[in-house]
Amino acid sequence: MSKKTVKVHPADNVIVALTDLQAGETVTHNDEEFVLADAVRAKHKFAQHDLEPGSDIIMYGVLVGKAQHFIPKGGVLTTANVKHAASGFTTGQRHTDWHKPDVSAWQNRTFNGYHRSDGSVGTANYWLVIPMVFCENRNLEVLQEALVEPLGYGRNKVYSAQARELINLYRSGRQVEEILNADLQQDKDNRSPQERLFPNVDGIKFLNHTGGCGGTRQDSQTLCGLLAGYITHPNVAGATVLSLGCQNAQVPILLEEIQKRSPSFDKPLYILEQQKVGTEADMLSQAIKQTFAGLIQANQNVRKPAPLSKICIGLECGGSDGFSGISANPAIGYTSDMLVALGGSVILAEFPELCGVEQNLSDRCINLNDAERFSGLMKTYSQRAEAAGSGFDMNPSPGNIKDGLITDAIKSAGAAKKAGTSPVVEVLDYPEKVTKPGLNLLCTPGNDVESTTAEVGSGATIVLFTTGLGTPTGNPVTPVVKIASNTALFNRMRDIIDINTGTIIEGQETIEQAGERILDYVVKVASGEIEVAAVRHGQDDFIPWKRGVSL
Repeated sequence: MSKKTVKVHPADNVIVALTDLQAGETVTHNDEEFVLADAVRAKHKFAQHDLEPGSDIIMYGVLVGKAQHFIPKGGVLTTANVKHAASGFTTGQRHTDWHKPDVSAWQNRTFNGYHRSDGSVGTANYWLVIPMVFCENRNLEVLQEALVEPLGYGRNKVYSAQARELINLYRSGRQVEEILNADLQQDKDNRSPQERLFPNVDGIKFLNHTGGCGGTRQDSQTLCGLLAGYITHPNVAGATVLSLGCQNAQVPILLEEIQKRSPSFDKPLYILEQQKVGTEADMLSQAIKQTFAGLIQANQNVRKPAPLSKICIGLECGGSDGFSGISANPAIGYTSDMLVALGGSVILAEFPELCGVEQNLSDRCINLNDAERFSGLMKTYSQRAEAAGSGFDMNPSPGNIKDGLITDAIKSAGAAKKAGTSPVVEVLDYPEKVTKPGLNLLCTPGNDVESTTAEVGSGATIVLFTTGLGTPTGNPVTPVVKIASNTALFNRMRDIIDINTGTIIEGQETIEQAGERILDYVVKVASGEIEVAAVRHGQDDFIPWKRGVSL
């Protein structure tokens, strides 16, 4: 018989339901019987013993809330009877010892990547077209229309084919009900696959955004830093940059930020300023010619073997549920520890989702300066959020709450499992670049796309993205591997999910076994052997973060 409950940490005073439990049902956990006072849906928690008002709620071994009303033994925890609470933290302690996983079987493993002159290795090979300001977005659309289809980077046209079918039905006199019930083609578009002119170039990506002018000068400087992170990224071969000329985000700022990240920068980079070139037609013609020339150069790079230490993984979660911190997150946490042990780099971001686990992460910082920087970034971010009328306690989404993450601290304690147990080698502020192997902390919001955008801008060449509810999030230049926390989600949304860790909940494999399985998948993605769902669907989400606006 499969288990009905789990207690995540020995110090916890709550128990997690692994399946729907009924009010009055008797369940046994570790030889202790519980008669449930309430119905407890899968992923939600019930009290291990009576909890008086004001009692601490402990999960993952840390404070995650306070009881607002009396909760009897076997009573369900809800937003009505539990309020967010988290422990304070200090920065004086260092606890950097960790149990390294055995990676002897992986020491000689390699992946086939794109080697850059600065020593980095990409898992993909893209050309970028970037606007310095939102005024240039329409010109990006013109270039996209001019280049993508003719060069063989067009996507499957199945939905256009469905629209054509509906047009034909309408023209033939079919009524509304007949159209609504029409059986449309789902899996092919009746055309042969388009051949790429440049087989070693994975695509041309267009980084539309709404910034560059009209905001603060700090926003423009930060945007230039982010764009420089993409231009110098190992997965990028070169870029075409479109500038209007009068915006806050000036080209010299971009070049300065590129120099910070890559002092010997030598990728093809073409910059066009519309107010200098003259007519829009002249600028677009030049952009097409220069981009084409850049693609010729980019196509000369081919995949070659590289050690796994050249991989940089970004850790992300979105649409989390009550199983995320029990299955998917600790699984990629083990993957993270394995990669760190192999000399690779890992990025943990989403600072609002580290509320309540600051002490653990601060203690894991190798040096005191990083611990203090982490503390300062967390406190400043929290104060800015509160000044805007929010706070970290308002981070859980309606979907999170519905599926068992009823306080920010519960969500955060589970989210932090993504980082495994290795020491923190550096604390970075957005949009700084990762320069050290090991676990890096990067200040970003919890917003899925803003955080993923930031991790890639800091150097992530693969992103592991866990989800309990399902999300299609992707990135223009870095493969985003989507990992389900539960089997029901994996089966329901197989078109956008890559890996299932519901096997851990069902007792079919351990966290360590799942972590090794995920690392094997990462190596295949990094080598171009597997195309993840987000890449297959062209899910190119790119949203720069404006500080203080989002959690």
